[in-house]
Amino acid sequence: MKAWLVPTTVAMAVCFGAWEASAKNVLRWASQGDAITADPHSANESPTIAAALQVHDALIDRDPDMKLIAGLATKWGTLPGQSNVWRLKLRKGVKFHDGTPFTADDAIFSLERAKQKSSDMKAYISSIVEMRKVDDHTVDLITKGPNPILPNQLTAIGIMSRAWAKKHKVEKPQDFRKQEESYAARHANGTGPYMLKLREPGVRTILVRNPNWWGWKDAGGNVDEIVYTPIKNAATRVAALLSGQVDFVLDPPFQDLNRIKRNPNLKLVQKAQIRTIFFGIDGSSKELRTADVKGKNPFADKRVREAMYRVIDIEAIRRVVMKGYSVPAGMITAPGVTGYTPALDRRLAHDPARAKQLLAEAGYPNGFSVRLDCPNNRYNNDEKICIAVVPMLARIGIRATLDAQPKSKHFVTVARKQSDFYMLGWGVVTLDSHFVFSYLFHSRGAWNRTGYSNARIDELTDAMPVTSDLKKRNAIIAEAWKIVRDDIVYLPLHHQVIVWGMSKKLDLPMRADDAAYFRWAKLKK
Repeated sequence: MKAWLVPTTVAMAVCFGAWEASAKNVLRWASQGDAITADPHSANESPTIAAALQVHDALIDRDPDMKLIAGLATKWGTLPGQSNVWRLKLRKGVKFHDGTPFTADDAIFSLERAKQKSSDMKAYISSIVEMRKVDDHTVDLITKGPNPILPNQLTAIGIMSRAWAKKHKVEKPQDFRKQEESYAARHANGTGPYMLKLREPGVRTILVRNPNWWGWKDAGGNVDEIVYTPIKNAATRVAALLSGQVDFVLDPPFQDLNRIKRNPNLKLVQKAQIRTIFFGIDGSSKELRTADVKGKNPFADKRVREAMYRVIDIEAIRRVVMKGYSVPAGMITAPGVTGYTPALDRRLAHDPARAKQLLAEAGYPNGFSVRLDCPNNRYNNDEKICIAVVPMLARIGIRATLDAQPKSKHFVTVARKQSDFYMLGWGVVTLDSHFVFSYLFHSRGAWNRTGYSNARIDELTDAMPVTSDLKKRNAIIAEAWKIVRDDIVYLPLHHQVIVWGMSKKLDLPMRADDAAYFRWAKLKK
């Protein structure tokens, strides 16, 4: 770390086909839900980040194997004797899509913008306390104490043009929680491999190749135009793939995988994803908003949380709902993340009898009612999982009323802390446990909607990014995971297994974060 690092739908047929003549190699693809916004600093949601990073470059990038590689920074490292000062050498000769040159001013502006209150990305770079422009292509980032994982954190922050942002009055990120509109929500001007041609939220997004992108020689992709169409309905989505209306489906329905396999023109690829699916529960409010229990909060009692955990039959969900494409989880992070250990990932035993006993001991022998908020177009079989869990909870008297909504509404409900009981999935962009704790467990975590507050967890979380000694750092992370696991802050479900369906004419590397980066995509004739 101290040395310079040199990174070596049938009705949709018209929609899909209307743009084919405009480019040589057109890639048409679909998934169940659209990006929340085109603003790269607004929403910390993986598909939204992936969409932004088709158009914007990050200072530091990752290759298909998730290894750090050069982005707009060609070299980075801490200065001799100053472990809290990271110096980044920026790529020269790069231009934004509007033709203006990229300089250190744009890098600093973008990081400052991502740290603003309306940004959902600020926790990534919260350790940065000062930014200094050394020259037009060199910046120093000063952190609050040494931060060995800063390069990992920078991979999610897209770099914008300062001049463009000022011109269009988008110096501040769009606040998606308030459902704000802004110019940056539908337009973009990055330095990345693709330019945003059309953005119709929930309908269609079209990207066109940036012929001047600095990275084409190494990336090697040959796609000239990308047409993305969100298709919520699973049957329609797979029909579009089987008929050839789309070349690639990010999330083919598991029940149709064998149909895809049998098609001579299609193929499947799969990988364990670095994402955990879980339920969040508000254990801090004095009274739940949607429960029939008044004057107290059942979720504040650990015995209730444990009862809910134990009555969920995760093996039945894995076998019936997920068709085997999931790995039961005992912690809210997946293999491949620093701090993950198999010992802590073991689940509490499925035990409905014990669950019923725990609920009675907590003072709820007849259970209670509550609303379960769930997305229906974000995670693999998200609504189906929630549908399966409702009767499981009913076995111990917890009467859950399911409210399934598109992710654009669901995430706003959760972010505004208007949900008692909700589903989330958490991928770890930085591949480090600090990302999970800073957002989900810290008392000031941006997505800690459980109200969990533990002074020791706050202390350990704050220590993670400033502890350079690997042995000490691992011990800090292990202690933190044991505490939150024992406290049953969340109800873990499973780690996702991702499967992509695509034309055999398409070569597209699969990353463990389920992000399709089309700079590497190759279409064969």
